[in-house]
Amino acid sequence: MGTSHKRLGELLVRENLISLQQLRQAQDEQKRSGVALGAALAKLGFTSETEITQFLSQQYRVPAVNLEDFEIDPDVIKLIPKEVCEKHKIIPISRAGSQVVVAMADPTNLHAIDDIKFLTGFAVEPVVAGEGAIASAIERYYTPTGPSYDDVMAGFDENEIQVSDFEEEINVNELERQSEGAPVVRLVNMILLNAIKKGASDIHIEPYEKKLRVRYRVDGVLQEEMAPPLKLKNAIASRVKIMSSLDISERRLPQDGRIKLKLGGGREMDFRVSVLPTVWGEKIVLRLLDKSNLQLDMTKLGFDLAPLDDFQWAINQPWGMVLVTGPTGSGKTTTLYSGLSELNKPAHNISTAEDPVEFNLMGINQVQMHDEIGLNFAAALRSFLRQDPDIIMVGEIRDFETAEIAVKAALTGHLVLSTLHTNDAPATISRLLNMGVEPFLITASVNLVLAQRLARKVCKDCTAPFTYDEKILRELGLTEAQLGQCKCAKGTGCKTCNGTGYKGRVALYEVMRFTDPLKELVLQGSSAAELKAGAIKQGMVSLRMAGILKVMNGTTTPEEVLRVTMAD
Repeated sequence: MGTSHKRLGELLVRENLISLQQLRQAQDEQKRSGVALGAALAKLGFTSETEITQFLSQQYRVPAVNLEDFEIDPDVIKLIPKEVCEKHKIIPISRAGSQVVVAMADPTNLHAIDDIKFLTGFAVEPVVAGEGAIASAIERYYTPTGPSYDDVMAGFDENEIQVSDFEEEINVNELERQSEGAPVVRLVNMILLNAIKKGASDIHIEPYEKKLRVRYRVDGVLQEEMAPPLKLKNAIASRVKIMSSLDISERRLPQDGRIKLKLGGGREMDFRVSVLPTVWGEKIVLRLLDKSNLQLDMTKLGFDLAPLDDFQWAINQPWGMVLVTGPTGSGKTTTLYSGLSELNKPAHNISTAEDPVEFNLMGINQVQMHDEIGLNFAAALRSFLRQDPDIIMVGEIRDFETAEIAVKAALTGHLVLSTLHTNDAPATISRLLNMGVEPFLITASVNLVLAQRLARKVCKDCTAPFTYDEKILRELGLTEAQLGQCKCAKGTGCKTCNGTGYKGRVALYEVMRFTDPLKELVLQGSSAAELKAGAIKQGMVSLRMAGILKVMNGTTTPEEVLRVTMAD
C-alpha cells in the first residue's frame, strides 16, 4: 500500500486486528514474494482482504466498494492509462460531471490522487477496494480483445511463416566498428547540430517495430524531425553511448551520461544523455544545456513588476524559505539560478544540492547528488549546515526528511531556495502539510511561493493582429472590460519559426507572498482553494490571469495559455 506498509501495519496492530508477531511474519512473506502487505496477511490467513478494506474505509471515512458488483463503462476506463492504474493500485469506476470516482487500495495516497487530477483534469473521489480485487479488475478491463484464432489463421499461406529472432546476438566489437562508420558518425553529429540550430531543448531518438524516429522538443512542444533507416538503430545508440562514455555492451539497463561538444567561436554545449531499453531497442533522450543561452536577467524572464518586487524582496531576506513550483521543464531551475546569480556576492557563502547540476556557476558551491552511495538531498543539506552557509539551494523537496531539514535551516537563520512539483502556489503549502511538516513550522519559515509555466511566444517576425472569437476569450476568463482592450496577435508562420507562428517562450508567474492573513488561514486548517482565494484577494496574480495579461498584449495566444494553465 502506498501509505508506506509501515503505517497500515501499525494501524492494524493498534486496532488489534492482528498481533505484532503476525505483522512481522507478513512482512517477511512480503519481502520473500514481493506481494503487498494486505495480500501477505490474507495469504497467511491472519485476516481477509475484505476486513482490511472495511477497516481502511472506517479509518479514513471513505466508502468501500466491491468491484465484482460493478460493470465499468469503457469510456471511464479510457480516462486513466493502465500503467498509472498498476503503479498506484487504482482503477476508475465512474464519472459524474467533472468528478471521477476511483477505487484505491490506499485512499491516503495523495501522490496517486495528484497524478490522476493532473492526467484527467477531474476532481478525484476516492473509494476503497482490496488490492487483489483491483489487480483483477485492471486485468479484466485493460486487456484488449483481439481477433479470434480462426480470423488470424484464415488466409494464411504456410510458406509465409517465418520465425524472427527477437534477441539478436550482438558482438561488441562489431557494434564499435559500426558506430565508428562515417555515415553513422555524420548522422549523429547532424542530429545534434540541427537541434542546436533549431533551438531544441531535448532530442528523442526512438526505435519502434518498423520505424526509427527522431523528434525535437522546440519551445516545449515535440515535433517529428526525421526517420533514419531502422537498421542503424543499434549503431546510432552505440555512437551516442561512446560519445557519452557509457557501456556499449549493456543494452538491458537504463544508463545516464553527458556529452560535451565544442562548437566554433569557443562555444561549448552540454548534452545530458539518458538511455532507456524499450521493447524495440534503446530510446535515447538528450537534454541540451546551452550555457550561453541561460537567461539570468530577471527582468527578461517574463516577470511583471509587482511579482518581481515580491520575489526580490523574498530572496533578499536574511532567512526563510522561497519555493518555486511547477512541472518538469517549466523553467524552475532557471528562475532559481537567476535568483542565485543576483545573490552571488563575495559576502555570501552559497551551496546548492542538485540532481543533476545543469549549469556551473562561478562563486557557487554546487554538489551533484549520488543516490546509489547515499548522497541524497537530505544528506547534502546536513553537510551544508556544518559548512557555515548563508544561502542554500536544494534541487527538490521530495520527502519529509528533506522538508524537515530545509524548514529547520530556514528557521535558524539561513535563506533556503527549493523546488516542488505542485500545480499552483497555494497547493504547495498543502503538499508540505501532506509530507508531514507541522503548520506552525511552515508559517514560520516560508517567505514566498512562486508557481510557473512556460508559454510559447508569438514569433516576432510574422506576428499579425488577430481577432479571436469572443467565446474562446470568455472561456479563457477575460472580463468584459478586458475584451475591449485586447490586442491579440498570432504568428502567420515564417522561416524564423519553422512555420509554427511561435518562437521562444515566456514564463507565466504566480507569486504568493506568504503574508500574516495567509499564515492565519493555514493555522486554521483552511483548504488550498480557500488559501488561493485569500491570496488573490490580497493581490496575487494567478497563472491563468498572468496568461491573460500576456494574451492581451499580444505576447502569446489563447491556445497556449489554455494549454499550460488551469482555470481559476
